[in-house]
Amino acid sequence: MANILIAGCGYIGTALGSLLAAEGHAIWGLRRHPAMLPPEIRPWVADLTSPESLQTLPPTVDWVFYTAAPDTHDEAAYRAVYVEGVRNLLHALTFQQTRPRHIFLTSSTGVYGESSGAWVDETSPTTPTEFAGIHLLEGECLLLEGPFPATVLRLGGIYGPGRASLIERVRRGEIAWGNDESSVYFNRIHRDDAAGALRHLMMLPCPDPVYLGVDHEPTTMAVLLDWLSHAIGVPPTRQSESVSTRTARHPANKRCRNAKLVASGYAFRYPTFREGYAALLTPPSPK
Repeated sequence: MANILIAGCGYIGTALGSLLAAEGHAIWGLRRHPAMLPPEIRPWVADLTSPESLQTLPPTVDWVFYTAAPDTHDEAAYRAVYVEGVRNLLHALTFQQTRPRHIFLTSSTGVYGESSGAWVDETSPTTPTEFAGIHLLEGECLLLEGPFPATVLRLGGIYGPGRASLIERVRRGEIAWGNDESSVYFNRIHRDDAAGALRHLMMLPCPDPVYLGVDHEPTTMAVLLDWLSHAIGVPPTRQSESVSTRTARHPANKRCRNAKLVASGYAFRYPTFREGYAALLTPPSPK
C-alpha cells in the first residue's frame, strides 16, 4: 500500500483517488473545501496558491498527483494554479524533506501552437499564443525541471459524469454548429480514462516526461453533434448562420496522437467519443 497525495483533488483527482483507494492505497485529497470528497479519500485542507497553508503536508508521501484546475477562465487564475501553485507545492515538499517517488501533473493540449488541423504528438513544438497554454507550459517546465522525478499528462477536453450538458442541449434542440465547426478538430478524453491513464503511468517503472492524454479519434463538433442527435433520437443539428464563426486558424484546431500512451500499455475504456457518450446516455443499472 502506498501513500498518495492528490493536490487539487477535483473532478479528475477525485476519480483517480477513488480508483486508487479501491486498490488499497491511502489517499489524501488536498483542496480548499474538502467536504464533498468521498469517504475513501482522506481530506487535507490547504490552498495551493497560499504557501502558508502548505507548511504541513501528509507524512511519507510516495506519489503526488497535481490535478488542480482554475475556478475561472482568466489569466490570473491560470497563473495562480499552474505556476504559483506548482512552485508552492514543490517548495513545500522540499522544505519538509518529503521525497516522492514521482510527481504527475495534468496539463492540457492547449500548450501546442498548432491551429491548422495538423497532427501533433509529444515531440511537436509547444508555442502557445493564449494565456492558458502559456501558463500551463510554464507550470510544466517548473515541474519537469524541479527536484523530483516528474511526468506531465496533456489532456484533451474532459467529459464524463456530471459534465454532459451537451447531451441535454442537443436533446432540447438548443445547439447548432457554425461554419468553422465543420472543419475544426477537437480532442477529448473521458474522465475515467484520464484517471485510468494517470494510474497506469504511476505503475510504470520509469514513465517518460510527457504523454498526450486523448482518445483515439479527434473529431469536429459537427460530427459529434450529428452522432448525438442520432443516438438520442432527435432531429439532427444543422449548420446555423447565427452561430458566430471563428478564424480559420482556430487555436483548438489540431489532431493529437495518443500513440505513445497506448504503446506504454494503456488500454482505453472509451476509445472514442461514441463509447464515452453512449455510456452517459445509458441509465445506470439498478442495484
